[in-house]
Amino acid sequence: MRRIPPFHWWRTVFYLIPAISVYTLVLGVASIVSGLFDRSGHFAHRCARAWSWLILKTTGVRVRVEGLERITPGTTYVFVSNHQSIYDIPVIFASLPFQLRIIAKESLAKFPMLGWHLRRGGHLFVDRRNPDPSSILNRWRSLLKDGLSLIIFAEGTRSRDGAVARFKAGSFLLALQSGLPIVPVAVVGTRHVMQKGRLRTEPGDVELIVHDPIVPPTIAAPSVRDAKRLADRVHAVVAATLHSRSGIDPSC
Repeated sequence: MRRIPPFHWWRTVFYLIPAISVYTLVLGVASIVSGLFDRSGHFAHRCARAWSWLILKTTGVRVRVEGLERITPGTTYVFVSNHQSIYDIPVIFASLPFQLRIIAKESLAKFPMLGWHLRRGGHLFVDRRNPDPSSILNRWRSLLKDGLSLIIFAEGTRSRDGAVARFKAGSFLLALQSGLPIVPVAVVGTRHVMQKGRLRTEPGDVELIVHDPIVPPTIAAPSVRDAKRLADRVHAVVAATLHSRSGIDPSC
């Protein structure tokens, strides 16, 4: 007997995907056009925040933010988050009142609208198969010089079970070289909204916990070992939060 897809599958395919496609088209066009008169990418970021808010509202995702008082508006930070779901991005963009730029894989640049928006908005693309450290560092410094904060999903990919995988050291080496404060951010609950590999979204409650900034040690010539040490320190903060809020084993 053929199994009938559940209600939320139908809702996703025939309501959410068309609605989000419209949001992406309208705000994507506005973002791209804004690049003609706003080279800073600030308007494009406002489009991204509006897009994020609409997605969360349409899906029925309620976000409770904790810890914003721990960070200072107008300061440049490197935000480091765990990665449970594609919904992490709208949750973070809609909730953090900062001009954020992401470090994205090069393949995203080829996507219509999304890739064009990311390029116009000044986001950083990295070819993971053939990374160029000096080029990445120069582009990183260019963003920071403009007072833009970065958001990094340091696991490198989404988690299937919610466990926080070990953070990759590459971005932390750049953070050490820049000397900027690192803010650990824990996203809790988005994997229940939309799991990796599943074409189904569900309404839900999500938490975004912002931790105290960590000022990296001043090292004249930081090594990969220094970066790994810092990555493990930030990982411990995020993993402990996931454990206390959702019972996920921090040792995973």
